[in-house]
Amino acid sequence: MHWSDLLIPGEPLVAKIIRPIIIYLFLVIGLRLGGKRELAQLSPFDIIVLLTLSNTVQNAIIGNDNSITGGMIGAIALLGVNALVVRFLYRHKRIDKLVEGESIVLIENGALRPECCDRELITEAELESAAHRQGFASLQEVDRAVLEPGGTLTLVGRKPDVETMRAEEIITRLDGIQQQLAQLKRA
Repeated sequence: MHWSDLLIPGEPLVAKIIRPIIIYLFLVIGLRLGGKRELAQLSPFDIIVLLTLSNTVQNAIIGNDNSITGGMIGAIALLGVNALVVRFLYRHKRIDKLVEGESIVLIENGALRPECCDRELITEAELESAAHRQGFASLQEVDRAVLEPGGTLTLVGRKPDVETMRAEEIITRLDGIQQQLAQLKRA
C-alpha cells in the first residue's frame, strides 16, 4: 500500500460528486414512500433495514474508491446536497409539504381512527406504548394523537369538562372541611 492509495481518488471527481447525489435523492424518495412510521416508531426490524440500507448503497456512493480523499469528497457531496435541499424546501413550502407530507390524526376526540392507523401501519399497541412513554396510563387518557410529517408522534391529553372540574373542586373543599371538623373534635 502506498500513500497515494490513501489520498488519490480512484475515480473521477465528477463521479465522486454525482454518485452520492443520486443515492441521496433515491433514499429521500424511498423513505418518503415508506411512510412516516419508518421515522416515528423504529422497531428492531426498521433499524436492521436502515443499517443494511446504508451498507447496501455504500459502494454505489463511493464506487471502487477506498481513498480517504474519495470518501471525504463523497461525504462533502452528501452534506452539500442535503444543505441545498433543506434550504430549497424552506423557501418553497408547497414542495416541502409534498416531500414531507402532512400530519395524520390517529386519535381524534379520544376516538381511535383505525383507517389512518392502517394507512400508516401503526398498531394500537404501538400507540399505547407511545402514550406510556409520554406519561399517559392508557389511550383512554389521550384526546388527540397526531403523526407529524417528520415522524414525531404528538399526544394531547383529555381535559376534564367544567362539571367534572367543579365536582372535583367541591369534593376537595368538603375533604378540607371534614379534616377541620375532625381536628376540632380532637381538640
